[in-house]
Amino acid sequence: MDLFPSPLRSLRFRRTPGSLTRWLALLALAGVLVVTGCSGGSGGETGFVAGKTGLTRVAPPDRQAAPVATGEGLDGGTVTTGHPGKVVVINVWGSWCEPCRAEAPALEQAWQDTRDVAQFVGIDTRDPDPGPAQAFVRTFGITYPSIYDPQGRSLLEFSGHLPPSGIPSTLIVDPEGRIAARIIGEVDRNTLVGLVTDTAEGH
Repeated sequence: MDLFPSPLRSLRFRRTPGSLTRWLALLALAGVLVVTGCSGGSGGETGFVAGKTGLTRVAPPDRQAAPVATGEGLDGGTVTTGHPGKVVVINVWGSWCEPCRAEAPALEQAWQDTRDVAQFVGIDTRDPDPGPAQAFVRTFGITYPSIYDPQGRSLLEFSGHLPPSGIPSTLIVDPEGRIAARIIGEVDRNTLVGLVTDTAEGH
């Protein structure tokens, strides 16, 4: 692999005052070019920016109605994020996303811990083919449904609530259909179980 663009390759090192500084600067520039040329998510997706981990909670009086997305499920049928009377955990993920793979076991465990009061729903985005996403579900033993959303149309429903570049991301919706909390970045089991429990109890 040629690490240097042709203009840099043609330069000759001359021992003149300041030449070492200029040479090191050119090397740094070449390094930047190499790094930026390798950026982008897998599965053909480029420009992926992992969301910065952060939890935001909303007090009951300040909560807004959550959008409802409905679409084709990964395994067929129709999947919706609307489940009145239950806490709904909406997780946006992609099989190409490393933090999504890291958090998948925690999501399934939290779902099993809270099934009596909650419904988990995934939104699989930016997977141009359902095969890798279905393999992801099998690998991690995910038992809750996911909307297959390769072009991000379902995700658009949550514009203003979830940043399109913040993947993975998770919304907690209270039993009245209002947004109670948002997590940008990887989640853990204890945090999710705590949020679901608090939300179910009206906190």
